[in-house]
Amino acid sequence: MSGIDTKKPETREEFIKLVTEAAKKEVEHRLSQGQKPTKPTVAGTAKELNIHRDTLYTWLKEFNVDFKEIVNRIPMSFADECVEESWPTYLIGEALLGEGNELAHIDLLIGDKNGPVGQAFANGLANLSAGHTPLLSVIRPNLPPKPHTLLVPKVTIKNMEDAGKIFGPAQAAVAKAVADAVEEGIIPREKVDDWVIICSVFVHPQASDYRKIYQYNYGATKLALRRALNKYPSLEKMLYEKDRAKHPIMGFRVPRLWRPPYLQISLDPPELEKAKKVLSEMPGSDRIIIEVGTPLIKRYGTRVINELRQVAKDAFMIADLKTLDVGKVEVDIAYEDTADAVVAAGLAPPETLDAFVHEAKRLGIYGVVDMLNVEDPIGKLKRLKEFPDMVIIHRGIDQETGKTLGLDLIPKLRQTFPDKRFLIAVAGGIVPETAKEALEKGADVIIVGRYVTQAKDVERAVRDFLELTPTMREDIDLFRVHTE
Repeated sequence: MSGIDTKKPETREEFIKLVTEAAKKEVEHRLSQGQKPTKPTVAGTAKELNIHRDTLYTWLKEFNVDFKEIVNRIPMSFADECVEESWPTYLIGEALLGEGNELAHIDLLIGDKNGPVGQAFANGLANLSAGHTPLLSVIRPNLPPKPHTLLVPKVTIKNMEDAGKIFGPAQAAVAKAVADAVEEGIIPREKVDDWVIICSVFVHPQASDYRKIYQYNYGATKLALRRALNKYPSLEKMLYEKDRAKHPIMGFRVPRLWRPPYLQISLDPPELEKAKKVLSEMPGSDRIIIEVGTPLIKRYGTRVINELRQVAKDAFMIADLKTLDVGKVEVDIAYEDTADAVVAAGLAPPETLDAFVHEAKRLGIYGVVDMLNVEDPIGKLKRLKEFPDMVIIHRGIDQETGKTLGLDLIPKLRQTFPDKRFLIAVAGGIVPETAKEALEKGADVIIVGRYVTQAKDVERAVRDFLELTPTMREDIDLFRVHTE
């Protein structure tokens, strides 16, 4: 130890205040050295007080203070705040604006010169790449913005015409957006000499309107900066949007079953053209999912899924394989033909079901188990190592003269597996009256077959179910009129 030793406080309150401040300094000191956030220690706190740890132990005893009391006085968020202050800034922003060949897409990093963004900035400027030469953005020659910004072309520059678009309107747009972001308070003024920006810019080789190139890249850069500083998107935003989104270049949506209840239409009749006709006559609704029935698959193979997507490319499609053996193989076959979910028979051995569900989850699709003719569905599920994404309570077509659907099993499943996240579907001769009862008892998916597929008015038959409850009537994305 060196320097002047800390004098012993006179009162207990003074002692607690002194030791608490020293403990905070110990945490800050650890973080400044790149160590992981940890609780303060007696030895470390004593070092900050410039006294021996035995002396601090003696004082703690004299003032009747437990060191845990000191630790508890330091807020849980204190270490996180210290981390944010001590670690270099590293923010990410992205934005796409405009249309046509002049469309602008910006990806950017903003952060401290002495951090990873600063290192990448220097490396980019020092290591040139043919066709993707980084350049400093400038408002005009000899006038760069602050923070200094490195512009990196995404598309290979093949000639002077391409270079002119980058070194002209794109370069000026990015620089002006950065400067205006500082003036408008998006970027803190006190950080302009501490931060740098790396901005990746897309300019289409066939873009020709310099005014639009400038306007779109200016807007996209400014929006990306605002998003970076706001740490956009929030977790809530991402989770809310992820299953609603449709990528504009991909051209179709990949739905997930994230907000039940759903109406599952079972296309069982083994006639492809009839199945397509039924699909074409269904009303548009995010509540509808399509089951490619077992007879249809047996006749045409899983390739029939691709055929049906010609009519309903955005539909969530379930391949009802009724798998009893070689579960992994059958999942792979259906997956290759773009199935969103696959169904195994609950009568299959537990080992087969485990392999089936595991493979489905590995591939990112739903693994479903149909409990048709399974005497003890709960017992069967308890024996599985891999829990399915959906469980079907199914009485079967040849049992439709019975009076019960086994709906009492729905709450039992929820009570038995409270920590599992799964959907419960009900199938077997479902009509609107029994469907409403199933929904009231907690069913997530209502599976309907002949009531729809053999109806003279398919749309009307489907709406009989969609209009059962206010939630079913509500299209998940009905009120969206504008997307970013």
